[in-house]
Amino acid sequence: MAKQFKGMPSVKKAVYDRIAAQRDISKAEIMEQFQLTSSSLTRLLDELSREGWIMESGFGQSTGGRRPILYQINPGHRYIFGLDISRIYSVLGLYDMEMRPLELVRWNMDEQMTPQRLTQHVGKKVRELLERHRIPADHVLGLGVGAVGPLSREQGRILNPLYFAASGWNDVPLRQWLEEVTSLPVIVENGANTALIGEHWMVRSEHIRHMLYVHVGTGLRSAMLSNGQIVHGAVDMEGSIGQMIIQTDGPRLHGTGNYGALEAFASVQAVEQQVRARSKMNREHWGGGSLAIKPEAINFATIVQALESGNEYVREIFAQSAAYLGIGLANLINVLHPEQIILGGVMISAGDLFYNTAISVAEQNIYYSGSYHPEFSRGILQETAVSTGAAVMVWNEYEL
Repeated sequence: MAKQFKGMPSVKKAVYDRIAAQRDISKAEIMEQFQLTSSSLTRLLDELSREGWIMESGFGQSTGGRRPILYQINPGHRYIFGLDISRIYSVLGLYDMEMRPLELVRWNMDEQMTPQRLTQHVGKKVRELLERHRIPADHVLGLGVGAVGPLSREQGRILNPLYFAASGWNDVPLRQWLEEVTSLPVIVENGANTALIGEHWMVRSEHIRHMLYVHVGTGLRSAMLSNGQIVHGAVDMEGSIGQMIIQTDGPRLHGTGNYGALEAFASVQAVEQQVRARSKMNREHWGGGSLAIKPEAINFATIVQALESGNEYVREIFAQSAAYLGIGLANLINVLHPEQIILGGVMISAGDLFYNTAISVAEQNIYYSGSYHPEFSRGILQETAVSTGAAVMVWNEYEL
C-alpha cells in the first residue's frame, strides 16, 4: 500500500492520529506529546486543515488568555472498506475516518459461496456502495480484510481453512483477487486479530495496552494485543487455542487434532456432538418438547431454542462446555496477563449461562498477584468487530 502513501513525513500522521484519538483537542494538548516548536506544529495543523484531513471544532476553555482553537479529524474526507470473511456469514462495511459505518452488507457463506464467487460479489458491492453514497473511488483509502485462517499475511493468501461450506478455499490468493475486482489496495489479516483491533479502537481513549480476544464458534480463535501491538507468531494459526490440551487422553473432535483439546469441549461442533449423543441415549428425555426431532437433525439453532425454552439437559451441556472454556481462558490469562479479555462468537451470544459460567471458572483459576484483576467483556462492536477492525488496519497503515 506504500505506493499511495509515500512522500509526507510520519510526524504528520502521528499528529493526525493524536487528534483522532481525542476529539476536540487543542494545540497545547498536542504539544504535550510531541517535541515540536509552536511554529512547526502550527504549520502542520495548517497543512492538515488545508488538505481537509482535520477541521476546527470550536473553542476550549480559557486559561487566562484567548480561548484555544479545538481540532478534530474530518470524518468525511476519505473512506475505507472493511470485510469480514467468516464460515457462516460475511460482512462488508463502508466506513468514514472515525470508523462509523455508512452501510453494512451481510450475506451467508453457503455451499455456493466459493472464493471466486465471493470476490466477484465483493467487487459488485463495493461499486454499489460507492455509487449509492456518491463517493468517488479515489476518496477510498483501501480495503481491509479479516478472514478465517490459517493464512499468509505477507502474501495475502488464505491457506487451508476448515469448515467452509463451499469448496475451493485452499490456497486462495485473496489479496490479488480482491485488488483486481475493486482496484483498491488490500490488507489481509486473520479475523481474530482484526476483531481485537476493532474492539481496541473503540476503547483507545482508555489507554488499554494489553488485551485478549477469544472467539467461540464453529472453532476457537484467539488474538493478543501486547503494549498496543498485535502479537504475531512465526506462522498464522489463529485456531491454535482450540488445540490447547485441557484433559490428558481426552476426546478428539471428529477424530483430528490433539486428544483432550479445548475445541472438543467448548465449541459449536462439540456441543452439537454431545447433544446428539445424549439424544440417542435418552430418548425419553429428548423425544418431545423443544427437541422433538431426530438426533441427526439437531443443529446449533435447535439447541439454542431448547436452551431458551428451559431444557435442563441442554443447559447442563452448555454449563459443562463453558466450564472447560473457563479453564482454557485461565491458562491463557496466567501466561499473557491481559488487562481486558473480550469474548465473542455464537456460543458467547447464545445466552448469559455460557458467558457467565466461563468467566466464573476463569476467575477461580487465575493467579492474582495482588493488584492484577483483569476485566471481562463481550466487547462493544461484537458482530461488526472484524469488519471494523479490518477498516482500522487500513487507517493505521495509511501514511499522510
